Amino acid sequence: MTKLEEHLEGIINIFHQYSVRVGHYDTLSKGELKQLITRQLVNTLKNTKDQATIDKIFQELDANKDGQVNFEEFITLVARVLLTAHEEIHKE
Repeated sequence: MTKLEEHLEGIINIFHQYSVRVGHYDTLSKGELKQLITRQLVNTLKNTKDQATIDKIFQELDANKDGQVNFEEFITLVARVLLTAHEEIHKE
């Protein structure tokens, strides 16, 4: 497995680590998304302890408005974080 493939698998594994509700495997509730963000993106996203920030992120990600964030919706967050990190690297 290549390094990029390992990192992609790692993103999938992190998503699965936090999508643990019985009957809702492969989706994140707002609480699960908050845990993922506050534990895994603490140095990347600002105001992660602010509930209003979490609510806004969740609302933006929940494209189909079903009250859950599925993996396809979650990768939108991953893409945004990657774009921001890429911009920051070029500022250094």
